[in-house]
Amino acid sequence: MRFLRDLRKYWDYTKQSAKAELKAEVASSYLNWLWWILDPLLFMMVYTFISEVVFGRGGKFFPAFVLIGLTIWNFFNRIVQGSVKLVKKNSAIVSKVYLPKFILIIQKIMVNGVKMFISFILIIFLMIFLRVPVTYNILFIIPILLELLIISFGIGNLMLHFGVFVEDLQNVMKVVMKLVFYMSGVFYSITDRVPAPYNELMMVFNPSAFLMSSARKCMIYGETPDLKVLLIWGIVGVLISVIALKVVYKYENSYVKVI
Repeated sequence: MRFLRDLRKYWDYTKQSAKAELKAEVASSYLNWLWWILDPLLFMMVYTFISEVVFGRGGKFFPAFVLIGLTIWNFFNRIVQGSVKLVKKNSAIVSKVYLPKFILIIQKIMVNGVKMFISFILIIFLMIFLRVPVTYNILFIIPILLELLIISFGIGNLMLHFGVFVEDLQNVMKVVMKLVFYMSGVFYSITDRVPAPYNELMMVFNPSAFLMSSARKCMIYGETPDLKVLLIWGIVGVLISVIALKVVYKYENSYVKVI
């Protein structure tokens, strides 16, 4: 209840802060918001070229396959890594007025949610260009993205908390997230390339890998994702978020002393 009250109370601030950050990102750029289109497209082209031309591997609708993976990974990675130093970056605000610290995570989710939305528009156009057959299973992308938001919010709050007290956490997370990137199947299929039972373990214990695979199944292959695992990760995401909120609420008054 406290979370809902704070979210409602600081909602206008969160929106305005997210808008300001988006404007600041492109203020000194000649291409402005076009970079949010070019960035995923260029990386998609690079990974597609390396996989299909250099290594001779790919698959049906591979450009869309890669772009979906990059879109989900970029959102997840930016929230997790960007949360570590979030309190210190906003020390000018949090040291003067009270602000529920989870609001900083919500702001990051809004900023990167806009970029993810643009990427999904590109995915739709790419699917049309590649003539990907669409089925009703594409609707499963809604709970998949909702689950991505919940998991990112929970882990982001934990990173926000521990990032205040552990100075080297950012360096550690850079290494960890690089490892997770290569184990998430951004530019390859875990099911096809990783032998059993390791492929199943990677899906079960790595949320980004499972969400990527599920999004690809429902969007470009017309398949139903594993609903059992989807439900499990949904429950885990809610539990992580609840625990993270309790931790942040309990210790947030001491953050200013540390920073």
